[in-house]
Amino acid sequence: MTVTAVIMAGGKGERFWPKSRTNLPKQFLNISGSKSMIQHTIDRLRKLIDISQIFIVTNELYAELIHIQVPDLPLDNIIIEPIGRNTAPCVGLASIIIEQKFPESTMIVLPSDHIIENEDGFVHILKTAIEVSSEDNNLVTLGIEPSYPETGYGYIESTKEIRELNSLEVHKVSKFVEKPNIGTAQSYIEQGNYFWNSGIFVWRNKVIQTYIKKLMPEMHQILEDMKLSFLTENRNETIKKLFPLMPDQSIDYGIMEKVDNIYVIPCIFGWDDVGSWTALERINSKDDNGNVIKGNILNLDTKDCIIESNGKLIATLGVQDLIIVDTEDVILICSKDKAQEVKTLLKELRTQKLEKYL
Repeated sequence: MTVTAVIMAGGKGERFWPKSRTNLPKQFLNISGSKSMIQHTIDRLRKLIDISQIFIVTNELYAELIHIQVPDLPLDNIIIEPIGRNTAPCVGLASIIIEQKFPESTMIVLPSDHIIENEDGFVHILKTAIEVSSEDNNLVTLGIEPSYPETGYGYIESTKEIRELNSLEVHKVSKFVEKPNIGTAQSYIEQGNYFWNSGIFVWRNKVIQTYIKKLMPEMHQILEDMKLSFLTENRNETIKKLFPLMPDQSIDYGIMEKVDNIYVIPCIFGWDDVGSWTALERINSKDDNGNVIKGNILNLDTKDCIIESNGKLIATLGVQDLIIVDTEDVILICSKDKAQEVKTLLKELRTQKLEKYL
């Protein structure tokens, strides 16, 4: 059985602005370690499969960045979306391209910008997920065991149907739930059968295509038209012409919330999606006053702050719970409780026609 991987790398990482920018988004930055996030993602997968079996879905703006950062990735494995259409069209497009190159394969789908500390544990879980996906028409997802009541993630509720495989628990999924408020998130923690939705999925390619045909027939027909057009037309030209017709829908809503045979494997492998600046507190060490600092910093009577300098000295005195980020052309000063709302600043930049700072 051939295993392939689809890395979704078209996002702009807007909540990580101003370091994450339109022309150099989060997945291409060195957030943790000496490599970019997408390079770390590739390295993890290489412990399981060959680079020729890895595909990256992105947009035209980032195709050259991928080629620079992952030079041995076959150019044909870079799939370019002409417009953002959420994760269901991304998966559908990748599936028909992989079908041509690796028929009857199993597909791992994952984001490009996650941190995973225990890579060997991650690979072991993927191997188990692949085994579960080979049974019947199972769809498998990886659920992160929640360590606090996070309101920025979707959750997966599992049933009491649990079995053990390769020293891991495999739970039957009851349902996917949207991002909760703080009270609901706390109740999920207390119940103990809810997991963070990692956005990492494993299934056989033919199986996901079957579900797309059944549950998303409009998208299925566009994909069939694409396959026919691939025979006579340049692939990128076909995608440019037909991909914008795709529905703007997530794979969670389009497929995962509507089928019964979904299984979740609970995971503890040092995971973080680095969704906003406050993630740096979880993945970096703090000083004696609870600050995460990087660069040329002088801080006095400063507590629980995240401060990053691009070179110039940042001096702080008597402040607490702030995010301060200096880049070449922008300085962000934000209270930590507003970290998830950084995107509103980008909306205002567009309103004021200040796109050069995006």
